[in-house]
Amino acid sequence: MQTPKIILGTLAGAALLTGCITKDPPTRAEIHEQAGATIAKLTPTDPWKEGTSATGPIQDDWLATFGDPQLTALVNEAIANNPDLRVASVRVEQAAQYVELAKAALRPAVNLLGTGGLNMGGGDVSSALQGLSLGASWEPDLWGRLRYSRNAYEATHASAQADFEFARQSLAATVARSWFTASETGLQLEITESMAGAAQELVVLAEKRWEKGSGNEQDVAQARANLGNYLDAAQQVRLAHEQALRAIELLLGRYPAAELQARHDLPALPGPVPAGLPLEMLERRPDMIAADRRVAAAFNLVGEAKAARFPKIVLNANIAVIESEILQLKDDFENPTGGVGARLIAPIYQGGALKTQVVIRTLQQKEAVADYARLALRALGDVENALSASRALAERDRVLQRTLAETERGLGLARTGYRIGRTDLRPVQQQQLNVYTARLALLRVQSEQLAQRTNLHLVLGGKFEKPPPPPEGVAQAQGAPASGGTH
Repeated sequence: MQTPKIILGTLAGAALLTGCITKDPPTRAEIHEQAGATIAKLTPTDPWKEGTSATGPIQDDWLATFGDPQLTALVNEAIANNPDLRVASVRVEQAAQYVELAKAALRPAVNLLGTGGLNMGGGDVSSALQGLSLGASWEPDLWGRLRYSRNAYEATHASAQADFEFARQSLAATVARSWFTASETGLQLEITESMAGAAQELVVLAEKRWEKGSGNEQDVAQARANLGNYLDAAQQVRLAHEQALRAIELLLGRYPAAELQARHDLPALPGPVPAGLPLEMLERRPDMIAADRRVAAAFNLVGEAKAARFPKIVLNANIAVIESEILQLKDDFENPTGGVGARLIAPIYQGGALKTQVVIRTLQQKEAVADYARLALRALGDVENALSASRALAERDRVLQRTLAETERGLGLARTGYRIGRTDLRPVQQQQLNVYTARLALLRVQSEQLAQRTNLHLVLGGKFEKPPPPPEGVAQAQGAPASGGTH
């Protein structure tokens, strides 16, 4: 029988009609040109305006530079259990399935239909027929509508993957900053409790001086008021410490019981960080890659909308075996029977809907480009701010180190004066409070330096873990088409 050959020949011929090549989405250079003058003026050699002394490629595996195995373990736990990250992971899986759904539209659909029954006098004559029918239908993608749809879903999937990667990196940075804050507040609590102890000593001294007649009630009242302020400050720091621990536990997916034990010191600040170049950062940061892929998805949706204005053909093929114990089939009827056919659907007038859809998709592409420009400017600002803050904090650290040294020297002199009988114990306790205050200020700056170092790694696009080696033969970064255009 020639029916299967006819079907295969028809499908093969239709496949030749699907040779219309879809256009590639705009390259990053073209997106930069469309994004505005600020982004378009960037060249591969432009440095950061804030400047940096370190040179070399962007540093990955930055989490290990803090030399804190407990921090690394906490980050790994958060990556495995964080509820928000799990939601983002499911979104990536959903985007992947939409890609498969779009690919399915490019393939033929095959259906098996069976019928049978007994006509008991009803009006449905087909119930007296028994048989099986195998049918296939396929829409040749003559104008690229289905391929543009597939490409759009693939770009959306790539965008979701990049967003997920940036969420992973952001989560690692958030855990690190929260861990430093927990250590800082723990150390602050020790200092504020020591300050409250020193203030208590001043109350005792004021009361003794009043009893002996060398002091007065006003000094006692002032000393007690100061003690109350220090006790209140200690309570505030204790609450901040508990909240910092709960914040970490929530990030880890644990119950927020404030049972986590923070470290009793701050890790040393690692050495200088290479910052690379602005244009490199825009091509490396996952959130910028995601924005680039959203532009590509919008571009392909424009192509899909334009192709929807052209006619489409649906090819059909069918093979069936039909029998009946009631109806008499024609004498020349042969089993199996089959046939091929086609349906032409040409949109002539849709009330302007198809044209409007093209306009809407084009505006969405413009929105995606504008959003890329917005995110790019924000990313550039993030890096410049992080570099500026790191420089300012380093200078403050040097100033506060000298301040603490001079304050401790003053404490030593006060103690010497007390030992030789030149002064009483009150100046010693007052100077001790000054030392504690200087230590708190320095502690705050050192903790902020660690947080800003984490921010710098994040905004530069450095990975918190060792990246896997690139697959062999992969010479082009994800999301960077070799060539392209605009609709």
